[in-house]
Order: sequence, then structure tokens, then C-alpha cells
Amino acid sequence: MVCLEYNINIKSSSLIITFEKMSGNSFGKLFKITTFGESHGTAIGVVIDGCPANLSIDINDIHKELIRRKPGQSAITTSRNEEEVPEVLSGIFEGKSTGAPICIVVHNKDQKPQDYAHLKDAFRPSHADFTYQSKYGIRDYKGSGRASARETLARVIAGAIAKMILSKHQISIQAYVSQVGTIKCNEDYTNLDLSKIENNIVRCPEENIANSMIALIEKVKHAGDSIGGVITCIVKGVPAGLGEPVFDKLNAILGQAMLSINACKGFEIGSGFYGCTQNGSEQNDEWELVDNKPVTKTNNSGGIQGGISNGNDILFRCAFKPASTIAIAQQTVNTELAPITLEAKGRHDPCVVPRAVPIVEAMAALVLVDFLLQNKASRI
Repeated sequence: MVCLEYNINIKSSSLIITFEKMSGNSFGKLFKITTFGESHGTAIGVVIDGCPANLSIDINDIHKELIRRKPGQSAITTSRNEEEVPEVLSGIFEGKSTGAPICIVVHNKDQKPQDYAHLKDAFRPSHADFTYQSKYGIRDYKGSGRASARETLARVIAGAIAKMILSKHQISIQAYVSQVGTIKCNEDYTNLDLSKIENNIVRCPEENIANSMIALIEKVKHAGDSIGGVITCIVKGVPAGLGEPVFDKLNAILGQAMLSINACKGFEIGSGFYGCTQNGSEQNDEWELVDNKPVTKTNNSGGIQGGISNGNDILFRCAFKPASTIAIAQQTVNTELAPITLEAKGRHDPCVVPRAVPIVEAMAALVLVDFLLQNKASRI
């Protein structure tokens, strides 16, 4: 937050006016993105600064990633219908990056701001209405404005380009839904066929578990309620040495990236909270030589030690809370601080995790590309 104070003299009186500026719209250091736009505004977009020149960029690959995130893609997502067609404004010429800032926008087509008229004066439970009003003295109640998860499509655009850079270094990222409510995947990711992630609408590679998850989400949706879940992400091919101690540890920035995603309330890496129940003798990743190269027998550290990648798969999980907007009546207060009963209307996801999978991948890609570029300056 940036606070600007102006002292204005009106005859003998003095008036101090304070203006609040919304910051925090940028992410990254060398590969830096800035997102802009509102949920029901004209467009959502991103400016990417620091993308290396001569990178081949296929706009169709970006569109494919947006389709994975788009609303209205299945019976268990919001019914908002957007084509999500990306439009390049700058930085790409004849299919390649020029080194200049890349600006890409997606125009909002299926806007229904009238659906939110009943929320103009209401503070919705667990939403950003009250906090934005408290901070800025004004808020966009139409789909939550900048607080809306629709902003994440800009991250997916940038993440798609970041993935193109990572693929040149044989680094791949795959995320999947590993839990919805109390229904969990039974298998460790090493025993799963991750090529099956996109075979069902909930994006879980275990077919039987996926069917149970879908049934639960449909049941919750029919009741006008919502439910949360967990996304597991695996990054393969990461070389040892990525990360910047002390405050810019790789796991710390990954945590920041994931917790910046709407509805993400928890982040754990490697064995995470479960590791706290074990002894050091059980948790430590012992080293051994294989083909005269040091490798760990286990990966409880999740591929990061001392804040720096060790060459193993990076493994982390993100916990997402149930969507805040539900059709069930809830008690709240309005802007006049009077108690009211609220029954939300509009189009909303009963469970956000299926559509959050490409967002998690995108944010992981942005972090890794940034560190990859920083690493080139770490040694002579």
C-alpha cells in the first residue's frame, strides 16, 4: 500500500486528504508480470516484462491453457460462458518474442453485472467486500472486481509462456486434484499415470476416486453449497541450485505464489505437516551414490533443501477453501452496519479446485522461470 497525504490550506483552515493506492499487482523479479482488469470490466490482461527474445510463442498453446481454466467447461463449474480468446497487443512478432514487454488481453464477453446489484450494499461472508471497503473506502461489487478469481486468467497467460521457456530446459509441471472434501487419492504420485489428469472433469488421475469426487461436488451444488479440496503439484527436471537465500528461498516464493491464488488457504512442501509427526531419522533424506552421482534415497524435502533445489522432483500441495458464494441463506451486515440475511445469486463454482489446477501450474512456472534467469547471474 502506498499512502499519499496532501496538506491543503483553505483560507485559515488546514485539510489533510489521504489517498490509497492499490499495489501488489506485479510478481517476479527478472521475469516480471503485472496483471490488470476487473471481473466484469472490458478485459483482463497481463504485461510480461523480461521475457527473453526469440522465444517461439504459439498463441494456440496459450489458448489451450486458458480453456483448462475457463468457466462453463463442465457441469461442476460456474455457468459463465467465456471464449477466453487471447489478443496480443505487443512484444510478439511473427510468432516470436521481441524482448519488449509482452501485453496480452482477453475481452470479457459474458458479463452480467446486473446479477450483483443485490450485493451492492452487502458484506458477503468470507469475501473481500468488507476488507476492500475498509482499506480503500470503495469497492467494485460486480463480481468482486480485482478480488475476483477471473484475474487469474492473466496469470495463466503468463504461465503458458513461462512453460515454453521451461520446456527448453526439460522442466515439466503437472498438477492434479488429490482431494475434494474428505475424498482423497489413495496412491502416491509416483504410482499414478499423470497422463490421465485431463481424462475427467475434476482433473484427478485416479478414475474411481475422480467419480466419487464428481458425485460429491454435484451433491453439494444441488444443495446450493460449496466444498474445498487439495491440489498436488509435481515439477520434474529442475536442476540443483535454484533458489536465493535467505528471504527468497525457492520454497518461500512458491508458497507466496500459491497463497496469492484466490481461495488458497494452505501450502505444504514435501512431507509437509505429516513430517512433523516423525523423527529426524525417519524424515532425513539420506544421500547415496548412483552412477557416481549423489542422489537421495527419499524425497521428504520435496526437492528443496536450504531453500535451494536439490535436483529431485519438487512436490507441493495447496489447500483451497470452499467457494464463499453459496445459495444458502447466511447472516451478515450491510454498509449501514445493519444485520441482514443474504441469499447470493449469480454464477459460481461449487468447487474451485478443478479450474485451479492450471493456475497452480502457471504460478509454479512463473516462479521457476524467474529463478532460472536469476541463477545465470549466480556464478561466473
